[in-house]
Amino acid sequence: MKHKTNTFKYFLFCMLLTVMTVSLFGCQKQNGNPVSDSKSAEKLIEEMVVDYGTYGSEADEKVDSLLKELSDANADTGARWTKIMDIWRSPELGKTVNYDVLPDGLPETDELCIVVLGFQLNPDGSMKDELIERLNVALNSAEKYPNAYIVCTGGGTAAENESATEAGEMAKWLEKQGIDKKRIIVENNSLTTAQNAILTYDILTSLYPSVKSLAIVSSDYHIATGELLFESEAALRADTPGNEKMEVISNAAWQAPSGSLSTMFQAGALIELSGDVETAFDIYYDNYDIHDLPPLK
Repeated sequence: MKHKTNTFKYFLFCMLLTVMTVSLFGCQKQNGNPVSDSKSAEKLIEEMVVDYGTYGSEADEKVDSLLKELSDANADTGARWTKIMDIWRSPELGKTVNYDVLPDGLPETDELCIVVLGFQLNPDGSMKDELIERLNVALNSAEKYPNAYIVCTGGGTAAENESATEAGEMAKWLEKQGIDKKRIIVENNSLTTAQNAILTYDILTSLYPSVKSLAIVSSDYHIATGELLFESEAALRADTPGNEKMEVISNAAWQAPSGSLSTMFQAGALIELSGDVETAFDIYYDNYDIHDLPPLK
């Protein structure tokens, strides 16, 4: 989902993140033990993620070294981020994209949830063509899997209409196409793709215990990022490393004529999932200086 460089929106976003998310470095407990509030752990993750976002596979040796250092400091945190980096570095990430509709063979029950990622609204609150195209893919998929839930995710991004939200407009469109309102879940507070993942998991884990499998719907260039962030959020929330409550099992996409998301954008989003919003937004707004980090070698 595209975000806006708007100071007031940014302030609201930071407040929302503080209230609604549990940071990896906050006061959350896992297995009865407080999670480390160590600044060094946060910096290790930042350096590791930014190095890979900047240099790709050239940073593999450095990433492995930082993962070991992180694991030595906190085995639980190290295990979670080792899994996240394995997902990100996998050559399979984003390679298989299903166009127009979800593939055959997915769960036929309400174990499946179709997650439709939002896109910035027009100033008046109406949906742009790209968001409608994503919804057409979601509609095809919802009709193919009539027992699946559908999450519409995305907050208020209409410059001249504060009451409109991406998710709200998406839900109304799906209802007009005949989708039962009981199947539609509205997450209408997120402003970034990372927030899509965080807030969607908040809703699903608390209110929809039947959901175990997720299918991401978006534009094709956005699928890899969506899968990465939703899988990473699951890893961070697991009761124990490797014991995720939900997994991303598939996708469906609209074939966009253009568009791309860089690995550095993905780095910012992963840092946002870790709880460091300020650094994430520095990356989103191209204010982050990689020269502050130690060299790869």
